[in-house]
Amino acid sequence: MGEIEVKYMKVPSVQELAKKKLVTIPSRYVRDYQDRSIATSNYKQVPVIDMQRLINSNDHDSMNLEQNKLHFAAKDWGFFQVLNHGVGCSVVEKMKHETQKFFDLPLEEKKKFEQPSGDTDGFGQLFVVSDEQKLDWADLFYLKTAPTYLRKPIFSKLYLSLRETIEEYTDEIKTLSMKVLEMLGKALGIDEKEVKSLFEEGMQSMKMNYYPLCPQPDKVMGLTPHSDTTGLTILLQVNETQGLQIRKDGIWIPIEPIPNAFIVNVGDAFEIFSNGIYKSIEHRSVVSSKKERISVATFQSPRLDGILGPSSSLATVHNPPKFKKIGVSEYYKGFFTRELVGKSYVDTMRITNEDNLKN
Repeated sequence: MGEIEVKYMKVPSVQELAKKKLVTIPSRYVRDYQDRSIATSNYKQVPVIDMQRLINSNDHDSMNLEQNKLHFAAKDWGFFQVLNHGVGCSVVEKMKHETQKFFDLPLEEKKKFEQPSGDTDGFGQLFVVSDEQKLDWADLFYLKTAPTYLRKPIFSKLYLSLRETIEEYTDEIKTLSMKVLEMLGKALGIDEKEVKSLFEEGMQSMKMNYYPLCPQPDKVMGLTPHSDTTGLTILLQVNETQGLQIRKDGIWIPIEPIPNAFIVNVGDAFEIFSNGIYKSIEHRSVVSSKKERISVATFQSPRLDGILGPSSSLATVHNPPKFKKIGVSEYYKGFFTRELVGKSYVDTMRITNEDNLKN
């Protein structure tokens, strides 16, 4: 994975663009055809899971109740928020502070961490593969964090407070990710060893997102509608500006972050692993004319030398596999070298009637 050669186009910093106090935004950011309709305020919110209840073996009733809630959340929503998650308050606050500090740096300083040509890691943009495609109203900083052999030279160049905070934060998020993945596996009846073997030594990466304020927020998209290619994504809302929306039953629903909670979502890789029982859900980010929005997404993915396909516990004669098997590194190579469009990538893995006829 570390060796994937990507050919992304260099794009200007949107944060710098926003500082110019433009009245009209450049045409490459204008998206006239985006569905802007959102659910009414009384629409249901995503389920909230209490991690302490989920892993408290002293109270089986409470644990089973929370386990059922988690199963429903992953099956019906693909998104949920987690409380009592065990990630230290001070670690979270440090991560928020360092993320804000990084984006507050002058552009010349941030450019020291710019993505080198042909690579994903660094400050810049991802998935810009043509001069024609529309651009997101955002800047981002992407890093592979674990296993340590996947870290790029840029990681060791980070100033000490940022590097130490990222290491401490992603270490705790890894523990939480594995707990959630194991609980999702348990709800499906998958052997814990199978979950661990695919995800425990898997690739962890993180993306710090900065959505500057925009004079015409209804004309742009902070992050284009997509589903995550990962096993699991854990999102930290750095400031109080909302912007994340998910697509459920054909409607866009704004997520209202709960204080001290993380927003968690199932990725494409876990949809494949669950043989389609749990769904990765399309989501997007919108922006504001009043306040910037900052977030940090941490991704737990399968191990790069593994094979991704439906779990052997779930794909049977009576319930045939709905997805093809693919080498994990090949899966990521396909993802990082194309434009980000909805769920179009995971759809290429589905077994169709034509595939069945060939077999």
